[in-house]
Amino acid sequence: MERQSDRLVFRTRVRSTSAVCQCGKSSARVHGRYVRRLRDVAAGGLGVMIELRVRRFRCENTGCPVVTFVEQIVGLTTPHSRHTPLLRAVLTRIGLALAGRAGARLATAMGITVGKDTLLRLVRAVPEPEIGEVEVLGVDDFAFRKGRHYGTLLVDMATHRPLHLYDGREGEAAWLRGRPEVKVICRDRSSGYGEGARVGAPQAQQVADRYHLWANLGQAVEKSVNVHRSRLAGPAPDDSAEQLEAEPSVVQTPNELKIVTRLREQHAAAHELWAQGLSKAAIGRKLGLHQATIRKLVNARSADDVVAKTLQRAHVVDPYVGYLHRRWNEGVRNATQLYREIQQLGYLGGELAVQRHLRRYRTGRGHAPAPGPKPPSVREVTSWIMTHPEHLRDEAADKLHRLRERDAELDRLTGHVRKFAVMMTGRHGDRLEDWIADAEQDTLVPLAGFARNLRRDLDAVRNGLTLPYSSGAVEGNVNRLKMLKRQMFGRASLDLLRKRVLLTR
Repeated sequence: MERQSDRLVFRTRVRSTSAVCQCGKSSARVHGRYVRRLRDVAAGGLGVMIELRVRRFRCENTGCPVVTFVEQIVGLTTPHSRHTPLLRAVLTRIGLALAGRAGARLATAMGITVGKDTLLRLVRAVPEPEIGEVEVLGVDDFAFRKGRHYGTLLVDMATHRPLHLYDGREGEAAWLRGRPEVKVICRDRSSGYGEGARVGAPQAQQVADRYHLWANLGQAVEKSVNVHRSRLAGPAPDDSAEQLEAEPSVVQTPNELKIVTRLREQHAAAHELWAQGLSKAAIGRKLGLHQATIRKLVNARSADDVVAKTLQRAHVVDPYVGYLHRRWNEGVRNATQLYREIQQLGYLGGELAVQRHLRRYRTGRGHAPAPGPKPPSVREVTSWIMTHPEHLRDEAADKLHRLRERDAELDRLTGHVRKFAVMMTGRHGDRLEDWIADAEQDTLVPLAGFARNLRRDLDAVRNGLTLPYSSGAVEGNVNRLKMLKRQMFGRASLDLLRKRVLLTR
């Protein structure tokens, strides 16, 4: 053994008198000798190099296609490899866990010098695990590039182990045709995967995932609450009711600002000098103003035009603040709609000024004065409706109770949601058709649309509300897949991503 500055070197040789060829015949005829250099795992923070003197034998089997062969040491050498099996296994695990650059940095810290490309080659060389019988299959898509390019992941729901990963969304049926043992397929509500499961495994029951059902219901609830957003504000307190009635729709115009007075004087002076025949440059020199300002003053037909263009900011909205505040607290939050309303009251400014005035209320930097408490947002009300009553805070439960008392449609919406929740958590799939019929007959348009959509996939939805299977394990694997994909910064191809997904747990 020799210790060098960065590694330990072991020099050794093989002492056996014979070796076995790949054809199985032993030979003792030595053809030649040479030194193999093998790298091993680090020891004491130093790299290890094994210089092994081996012999090449001549095969005595005349029918063997190999004329000469090199002796191999079990557990130490493999044909054409410069790494010991132990080091190769360690590097392969590092490559599977961290891929190229990150894996190379970790290996260097462990005393093993290796390149990123070597790690990737080792990962690609690992054989994929065999797939046994699969009775319950999970399927879901993932995005290579969101909105443009997607792939599909298949998962064994019994072991939560990924089975297959392929590009696109069309290969499910082909994979299922060779798997007649599949009895249950868990999926989201995608029609493409439903059709693929029906064609590839007609014997299997399809199960729509409960998480996606609940998420779709939440979207319908939010749309329904948004329709009623003007009713979310509570009634005004009695002591301020008279003040609200007396408040005019438009606040009276305040005293003229100094900038307005100055603009009017400059406009009059500029037009007087322009009428005397002076040029714009001469007028600017005489009044001490920039030529662009003079051009703006001269081209304006009246002083009011100059004032309107110069003051298109929050103070232009001041005469209409009372009206905007009242409409905001009534639940109207659309700046374009409010802009059109105050235009009819004589507002001459632009829509941008209205947006700037309302922005402070959207971001929480200000609060519109109101005769009563600030109304809840659409998302807050949606959250209250979608939360189990026992898990609601007392204040939220009280607010929801008052909303339900004031608005019959929100009361019915809450009732529908809670019936669906009981049906989903209690696995009462037999109640589904009655729930759909009640929702379709209601006047809540978004909820009725959600119910009609359930009929298109009725069997899978009923199975999802009856059977104990779900796509939770699939979602977990997709989440892990996204982590692996981002870790590789999009530089790796599908084959490397496939290896890392299928071979790491």
